[in-house]
Amino acid sequence: MNLPITEANQDSSRGGVLNLGETKGCCAPARAPLPPGALSDKNAHNPGLTGQQAHHAIAIPRGIFSMGDAFGEGYPNDGETPVHEVWLDSFRIDATTVTNIMFAAFIQATGYRTEAEQYGSSAVFHLLSTATGPDVLGAAAGAPWWLNVRGTDWAHPTGPNSNWQDIPDHPVVHVSHNDALAYCAWAGRRLPTEAEWEYAARGGLKGMRYAWGNELTPNGEHRCNIWQGTFPATNSREDGHAGTAPVRSFPPNGYGLYEMAGNVWEWCADWFLPKYYRNSPTHNPQGPTIGAGRVMRGGSYLCHDSYCNRYRVAARTSNTPESSSGNLGFRTVALD
Repeated sequence: MNLPITEANQDSSRGGVLNLGETKGCCAPARAPLPPGALSDKNAHNPGLTGQQAHHAIAIPRGIFSMGDAFGEGYPNDGETPVHEVWLDSFRIDATTVTNIMFAAFIQATGYRTEAEQYGSSAVFHLLSTATGPDVLGAAAGAPWWLNVRGTDWAHPTGPNSNWQDIPDHPVVHVSHNDALAYCAWAGRRLPTEAEWEYAARGGLKGMRYAWGNELTPNGEHRCNIWQGTFPATNSREDGHAGTAPVRSFPPNGYGLYEMAGNVWEWCADWFLPKYYRNSPTHNPQGPTIGAGRVMRGGSYLCHDSYCNRYRVAARTSNTPESSSGNLGFRTVALD
């Protein structure tokens, strides 16, 4: 359930709102949609224009796996149970999330304007914000560590004075689900289904908690970019990163996929319904036809087991399709 929206959350430039459910403190804050027609139609570029983008795709073999939380560690409202058997055909998924330099090629080729650019602002974690004064429009209801910052978008990830070119190999962030779909349409790709994402994240391991096994830091080694310290005030950065990390910063899983846990949340194709697992199809499930938002997977650099252990492979959550933040990106799957 979303907490009340405060007056300070209003984006004065476009009327956007940031709001957050009380159990999702590290997750991306939600943006309320604007009325129909409020966003521009300048993105109606040539539908025949396709990208020549290079994607390092990993072939995932067809197989059967047990989907869901076998440890009883998930949040009840996330719907990680019951554990159920899923059969998937083979597919090819990106080894990494889409990076800033990859997304820049899409922008340059198409002139596309992301929803954060059209709204005029996006959500930045307070310790990472480089904005000051009037550019800070307010904080998310119930989660004051999320600031609504004017001039923040994929190209200016921590505020209007930042630049993606300083971190070209980091995951692109501040992209909505709709933006991710636009990129996919240009690149001749698609978003993974939730089932494909979890199967790929497990890396061939059966019944494990994480993408690499059951221990968070085997032999004291950090295997993902998450929070260390006291949230939201102090991050000790024991894993080496305060915000996003460059892709391939941590060892890949058994399938050769990087950062399937932590770093940034990843959009999936599916609508989100907490009760979906109770009667979802067993073969190549595509998700429900309606839902409260779109599925996000993997956790981010803000997750910590004391309040949000959603970097487990079974963990799931959601957000509204127009939402964007500094810890939300995506990876793609090759079309059949």
